[in-house]
Parts: sequence; structure tokens; C-alpha cells
Amino acid sequence: MKKVIVIGSGAGGAMAAHMLAKKFEVTVLEAGKEFKPLSLPLDKLAMFRKTGLYFDERMIQLLLPSMRIDKQQEMVMVYGRGVGGTTTLATGNAVRADEGLKKIGINLDEEFDELYRELPITTDHQRYWSPITKRTFQVMQQLGMDPQPMPKLLRPGSCRLCGHCSIGCPMLAKWDTRELLKDIKVLTGCKVTHIDITNRTAQKVHVTRGLQHLTLEADVIIVAAGGYGTPDILRASGIDCQPTLFVDPVLCVAAPMEKARQDRQLLMPFVSHREKYIISPYMDWLSFFFNRQWHKPMDGMVSLMIKLADVEQGDVHHNKMSKVLTPLDHQRLQQGVDDCRQILLQLGAKDEDIFLGTLNAGHPGGMLPLTQTEAETLHSPLLPDNLYVCDATLLPQALGLPPMLTIMALAKRIARIISNDR
Repeated sequence: MKKVIVIGSGAGGAMAAHMLAKKFEVTVLEAGKEFKPLSLPLDKLAMFRKTGLYFDERMIQLLLPSMRIDKQQEMVMVYGRGVGGTTTLATGNAVRADEGLKKIGINLDEEFDELYRELPITTDHQRYWSPITKRTFQVMQQLGMDPQPMPKLLRPGSCRLCGHCSIGCPMLAKWDTRELLKDIKVLTGCKVTHIDITNRTAQKVHVTRGLQHLTLEADVIIVAAGGYGTPDILRASGIDCQPTLFVDPVLCVAAPMEKARQDRQLLMPFVSHREKYIISPYMDWLSFFFNRQWHKPMDGMVSLMIKLADVEQGDVHHNKMSKVLTPLDHQRLQQGVDDCRQILLQLGAKDEDIFLGTLNAGHPGGMLPLTQTEAETLHSPLLPDNLYVCDATLLPQALGLPPMLTIMALAKRIARIISNDR
């Protein structure tokens, strides 16, 4: 049986591994450990905010090791490192976001149809919405923002409305890619340094695991370390990437509202699609704990997220982001802030009480973008014949939308191509 090594266990890596395990001997290499959700109650952690103990976003890694932070001057980059990748920290949104792929001739209708059949995708969570969620939905309808219930990878009956969606679902109500890996060999704590390439063939994967240096061989190698990790591995292996990083920046706009209890709600229960950004209710725990403006009690504020499709301009080197938002990005963010302000005012907030969160981002990609030439193969000519990329690095443009479902659809197609060719 031929061997496949998959580097990364997030949306792309786990789905590719799951598909290929039917025909190949698959090994998944994961840089992090087994995922463990935040176990401490948020209200207990909130008691220490006034002490000044929480002074840097990178401290979250002490409480939640799978959440990694890269902090730069303009924004904070958040990504997952652990089995399941960032899917364990995402809010489980199952949005189809393949407009950019369609433009270059990639049709994934079949793969999306399969995902809708195979995964627990639902909008049947509206009956669990709190009064403030329902009221926000109504206000946005009245403002002509056309909010729609968010499709979720969720088993609603198991959800206890704890607000922990982005820090690890303790009830396993939210689906993540760990469910695809149950019968697959996963080696944790494996940091891939580079891949040996000779005569356009990827031959060996070099790995550090603690104090060990491992060399692994396979017939096919798939790099799915995420839009943040994959470019470093490719460059270390002699494959160039483009400085076309997008990150889908997130900015939350919030206001105090007595007994709103948004902290006990499903995150991102509905969405309004705007021009190059979306708006959705979202309790921003990163800002709550580490942004001094967020000093109101967790049960007494309403927060709205803006997620932006930023200009594809930026880079990653040695796990450090180089990304500056353009004037156009700032203009669109301001439009989003104005929209959120209007919503909050209609909800009864005072203009002078409205405050902003910490600018952060969690959807990096785009540094080896697919083109029309690769619409059939989904394989860049820069790559050896037996080396594939299978994550957001391939996306040709920023989404400004949750990417998980789209990445899994891409992974399904890539796995089929590999199976058919071998």
C-alpha cells in the first residue's frame, strides 16, 4: 500500500487524510498536542481582570495551549496548533465561500453537496436564541441589512449555550475535524522543518519532535499546515511563495447593555453580508480579557463582529506575520464600524458608550494562490508532482467569510485527484 504523509490536521489536512485513508496508508503530522478546551469558568477568570494580570494577548496560551498568538503593532494574529487545527477554536460556521475559485474555473458543487450530506450542518438553532440575539436580528432587518441565520457545524440538542465556541466546546456539540481522524495515525508534537526535493520529487519530510530529529518518507506528501504555517515549510524546501497574504481581519464594536447575557449565547448565530465584510454578533473574549476598554461585566455588553476581506498584500516569515492594512482596508473597516454603531444605537446604546475591540485576524491564506491554469489539477507548477498543498494557502482571494467549509471542499477534490492519479 502506498504511503501518504499529511502535514497538519485542520480543515484541509484532516479532510484529505480522511478521504485518502480509504486507499492509502496515511500518517498525519501535527505540530501541536491533543486539543483540550479551556476548563476554567470564564466568570472566575473575569474576576482577575481588575488586577492587571491580563496584560498581553499572548498569555492566553498559558490557559489554552492550542491557541497561538502572533502579536504585531497593528493587529493580533490568532491560530490553532493542536489536533483539529483552528477548527477547534472556530465558531463552527459552515459557509460556502468559493466565489474566487469560481472566477478561475473551479467548480466544487459536487464536493459541497457531499459535505452538506455528511456533516451536521444546520440553521436549526434559532429556537435557542436569547432575547438580545432576537432583538439584534430584528433591528438589522429593520435597517435593511438582511441578516440570515448562520449555517453551523453543530448538534443543537447538545449545546448548553455556554459561550465557549471559540475556546473549545466542552460538550462536543460543535463539530470539528478531530471527528475525521478517529481511525487515522496522528503523530503529535511534530514540527516539520523542510521537505527534501530531488528531480521534482518530494522524498523525505524532516521533523523535530522534542529532542528527536525524524526523517519520514512517503509516496505522496500533502502540506496542510494552514495559511500561516505552510508558506514557511514550502520556502524552507526551496519552493517560493508570493507576498499575497490575506488574513480576514476582525474588529468588534461593543456597548454596555444591562443583563444582555451575550456571554451565554451561540457565537455568530446570524450574519449580514456587506460590501467586502460581514457583521455578526460575537462575544470577543480576546478583547474582553486583554483590552482595557472592555471593562464592563461579561453579562452586560453587546458585541458585534466585523470580518473584512482585506487586500491580498502581506507575508509570513519564520512564523511571523508582516501585514499592514491598506487605506482601502481601513475605509471598509470604518464602514463596518459605522454600521455596527447604527445597530447598537437602535438597540438603545448611547453613542459615547460605544467602544472598539482589539483588531485581530485568524484566517490567513493566499500565498500560493491557484490560477485558471491550475483549475483542473489544483496543483501549482512550482510544486513537485507528488507534493500537494491543501489549505487556505491556495485561495486566490480574501474571503471575509469563515473558510472552513470551502477548504474542506477543496481538500475533497484534491484527495480525489491524488487517488485517481495513483
